[in-house]
Amino acid sequence: MDTSSRRTFVKTAAGGAFLNWSPAAKGANEKVTLALVGARNQGRGVAKRAIQAGAQVKTICDIDEAIIQKVSPEIEGAQNRHPAGIREYRKVLDDKDIDAVIIATPDHWHTHMALLACQAGKDVYVEKPLSQTIEEGHLIRDAARKYNRVMQVGTQRRSGEHFREAAKYVASGKLGKVCLIKAWMCQVRESIGNPPNGTPPATADYDMWLGPAPKRPFNPNRFHYNWRFFWDYGNSELGNQGVHMLDVAVWAIQEMRGLENSLPKRISSNGGIYWLDDAKEVPDTQVVTYDYGDLLLSWELRSFARHHPIEGSTAATGYYGTEGTLILDGNGWRVYAKDGSPGPQMKSTGMFHEKNFLECVKSRQKPHSDVEIGRLSTTLCHLGNISHHLGRDVRFDPKTETFGDDAKANALLKKTYRASYPRPKV
Repeated sequence: MDTSSRRTFVKTAAGGAFLNWSPAAKGANEKVTLALVGARNQGRGVAKRAIQAGAQVKTICDIDEAIIQKVSPEIEGAQNRHPAGIREYRKVLDDKDIDAVIIATPDHWHTHMALLACQAGKDVYVEKPLSQTIEEGHLIRDAARKYNRVMQVGTQRRSGEHFREAAKYVASGKLGKVCLIKAWMCQVRESIGNPPNGTPPATADYDMWLGPAPKRPFNPNRFHYNWRFFWDYGNSELGNQGVHMLDVAVWAIQEMRGLENSLPKRISSNGGIYWLDDAKEVPDTQVVTYDYGDLLLSWELRSFARHHPIEGSTAATGYYGTEGTLILDGNGWRVYAKDGSPGPQMKSTGMFHEKNFLECVKSRQKPHSDVEIGRLSTTLCHLGNISHHLGRDVRFDPKTETFGDDAKANALLKKTYRASYPRPKV
């Protein structure tokens, strides 16, 4: 970003006003025009699925020109229309033709971009996890409500019928009293090594990539993809992988108790880097427990092995009741009675998250993973990370969403931002 561009961005972020383009509900056959912001991996996939669901991508925005050049032909092939390629996010927001943005950047950029998009009158599909702190989650939710924006968080399982039916089954009481819910991930994360600092790619604007994160020398490990293993930019495996399974776990709790009663009272994280001797900062082995008073939710991470996975699934959620157990993953679910015999089951019929978002952009209804739903699931991840950082249990007030008089824990409800990229005031 050149000096004048940075001044423009900072002025806007600190309180400059956007024109609020707030279109009326579109007709059922009208195409939704999107901008893809952050075009690697997941962003590219979301955009292509959105095109399959009837959208068009007008613009690809990325700080790395090489990524734009790589992804543009794929998008053009999917929609028979060449997308524009730009680095400046502000230009996306100024474009009246763009109805909504897909934010698939590293986590540390989600809050700035989501807030500015809402202020600019754009609907938002934001990748999981929603934010980097609990405070940011509140701010994003409040901005979406203030500017009447449709916001879908990228926890795709909310758009899977078999996930929805599983949550309803658990809430129906057919499993008896549910005392334990477990979520887990069994995977293998290979070593990323310890490469020395180097020079950013000539195609990328590294300062803009860092954005609100601390200023650091360029290191290839702290850049494309591997950024997720560092606290400056990501939310550990809890926010990367765990949010999917925890979202499904808390869905059943929300069905039983309502959204307003779906956060825990005591959180305990145990784990660390027990296997890898490389540059990663986040745990590769972890167990987090969330105590609701009369129900225990747990998250278990293995990043060193996927053999002999839990309940036969490498990434799943289990609900354990007095009358039965339900095991749920991406392929479907099955109930086991208390005598061990198999019960009802349901197979996956697919997940249509992008389609649901586009439908809601047109109808102005709340999407399956509305910002408040995504915020609550992301909050579970933050709570586990806060306990990990402090190295002890924390007690949480679900009503105030604070830690009472625990000053050290409360300090982790928010974060500081690099002075040249202040948090937007919306």
